[in-house]
Amino acid sequence: MKEFAYVRAGSVEEATSAYASHAGARYLGGGTNLVDLMKLGVERPATLIDVTRLPLDTVEELPDGALRIGAMVRNSDLAAHPLVRDRYPALSQAVLAGASGQLRNAATTGGNLLQRTRCPYFQDLSKPCNKREPGSGCGARDGVHRDHAVLGHSAHCIATHPSDMAVALAALEGRVELYGPEGDRSVAAPDFHRLPGDRPEQDTEIRPGELVTGVVLPAATAGLPSAYRKARDRASYAFALASVAVVLRVSDGVVGHAGLAFGALAHRPWRARRAEEALLGAAPTAAAFEHAVDLELSAARPLRDNAYKVPLARNLAVDVLSRLADRALTRRTP
Repeated sequence: MKEFAYVRAGSVEEATSAYASHAGARYLGGGTNLVDLMKLGVERPATLIDVTRLPLDTVEELPDGALRIGAMVRNSDLAAHPLVRDRYPALSQAVLAGASGQLRNAATTGGNLLQRTRCPYFQDLSKPCNKREPGSGCGARDGVHRDHAVLGHSAHCIATHPSDMAVALAALEGRVELYGPEGDRSVAAPDFHRLPGDRPEQDTEIRPGELVTGVVLPAATAGLPSAYRKARDRASYAFALASVAVVLRVSDGVVGHAGLAFGALAHRPWRARRAEEALLGAAPTAAAFEHAVDLELSAARPLRDNAYKVPLARNLAVDVLSRLADRALTRRTP
């Protein structure tokens, strides 16, 4: 690991000012991903700006019924928070599905959203990777790509985004709050991460120097039935092969609201807009769920070794939709 300078920020304004005045700076939260990448030589920051002491470590209810989660809230605290568990269960389930208990105690909300891909070609300096070194090629395309993207990939990159949390936030219509040189702004969670296109090195829509300050979950999805399901090679401490977050409301015998997002299928959490549109107004039947999910996954372009992801994601989504619908119908049975 190369030498680096260290700055401990006392406020959001101090953090962004320090970033602007130090070339090659990076923000440091829990460090569960950044420090690993520094050890590998993938990240070589000249300065680390420690933001762990910033007053962004609370979960608070807003006057309109929305919930704001500070960027420094630890994953373990987020998953266990009563308001999150009661109103947005998919988010709690997604957080608990990620990493290990020890890592969740250190990892932060903001850092989870900004973690980099776990593609082995990205992490290995001896291999070509357009995300790590633009123009060097994508070693995974003709190499080992069992875990890689089947949706939205490009000739330049087939990596997937590893976050479980981000998948749930996309389905729940969350917003990511940012502060930077131009002040405050927010970005819808489904739009925060990017598809690779011809610029796979740019993971998100975050602008230079901006700091994630929090996430807001809207009142509109609070209390709706929701769930997160993840398929992986082993029962714990493994990244998803495919995952799904679902938010579903059934009213008067038809689907009144559907939020559906897939994880581990694309460069970003994949918001299933076509499936959602197909479900609105439909009866909550297995046939309707299968039709909607098949519409969405018809856009999949699997590679040589990862076509299994399409039926895996399909089965996960249909099962979660069916279980949520059964739960909603059971509650209405006298």
